[in-house]
Amino acid sequence: MSFHDRRQEARPTSGEAPFGLNEVFFSRTDDRGIIRAYNYVFHRVAHYEAKDLLAKPHNIIRHPDMPRGVFHLFWDTLKSGRFMGAYVKNKAKDGLHYWVFAVVAHTSDGYLSARIKPSSSLFTTVMSEYDALLEAEKKEELSPEESATRLLERLKALGFDDYHSFAAYALAEELTARDAGLSAFPDPKITEFRTKLDHADELVKETEGLVQEFEAMRTIPHNLRVIASRIEPAGGPVTVLSQNYGTMSRDMSDWFATHVLGENSNFAAIKGTVNNSMFVECMARIMIECDTQLQKEKRDIEGINMQQERKILGDLVKNQRKSARDGLANVNFEADRILTACNVMHRHFLGLSSTRVLCKIESARLPTEGEALTAIIDQLGIFQARISSQLERIAHLSTAIQASDH
Repeated sequence: MSFHDRRQEARPTSGEAPFGLNEVFFSRTDDRGIIRAYNYVFHRVAHYEAKDLLAKPHNIIRHPDMPRGVFHLFWDTLKSGRFMGAYVKNKAKDGLHYWVFAVVAHTSDGYLSARIKPSSSLFTTVMSEYDALLEAEKKEELSPEESATRLLERLKALGFDDYHSFAAYALAEELTARDAGLSAFPDPKITEFRTKLDHADELVKETEGLVQEFEAMRTIPHNLRVIASRIEPAGGPVTVLSQNYGTMSRDMSDWFATHVLGENSNFAAIKGTVNNSMFVECMARIMIECDTQLQKEKRDIEGINMQQERKILGDLVKNQRKSARDGLANVNFEADRILTACNVMHRHFLGLSSTRVLCKIESARLPTEGEALTAIIDQLGIFQARISSQLERIAHLSTAIQASDH
């Protein structure tokens, strides 16, 4: 279909190209970014003739207002095998611009990008950040790699762990704002994923507090050992209590430091996997809308087999849904590991409680060290109660992450 054969559309002479909140469009490229296919909405919004799009570089629509660092990050992410999502300002043939939130997935021989119109409050922040980054690129002569690093630093300052967590958050925000703008019901899957992420954040806070409790408790077993050396032979109840608490404090603190606070920790795995699953589930939703859009358009574009494009979209949706399901299964596995650890620690604490009671009885018979020993044992009891309470909250949050899965 040529540009002149299309239904004529009134376009402004400047500003934004017509692109509705209810619309979605896609384009597919090879692995070098050469356009292989697209749908009518893309054709209409970009305002190019078919001969100017097919087999042409996708950057034909690149807008000079876009920071180069965004595209550096864009391609680095895709080449690493991951999905990508980004706010992008594009330029139509007639000079009009249009903003999109683009999601990009790998195909067998390249990439497919689907776009929606951004409308969230986050979009306003991003436009401002892009302006500042573009200005820095010009004034400081930043390389694309330096600009990408600057962008990642800004995202951390805004509270995001990495770019992928930002992209997942942004995509969920845009779909939520879009649903509200179109008077549609909120997406229950987005709500579920956000609940999981909230639980994951709470888990990290609770366990950071737990590690701090263990650190604060480290001096108590030492003080117990000093008293024990003065009041009883080796192997007495106070000595046993100090040794057991000391060992448990170290073991539990080390376990949580490794599995909770480390980069490859259970909790990092949970949050990262939930973010990834949310992103691919949202992306699948946009791909489904692309397929629906193709059915509505019922227009052929010369050189493009729309039935083949629908099959590619369908295969991508299946793969993404499977990826999201596999991710959630991994979340449940990691949550199970945390629950098991909490149960083991609870049992250890119950065993230590009886030793603590014996020491309390022992302290009552001591004429000189009894008062000091009683104070330390009481302090251990307070620590134990606080730690037990935190373990219960961690177990509850881990269970909630699993319970919210369908």
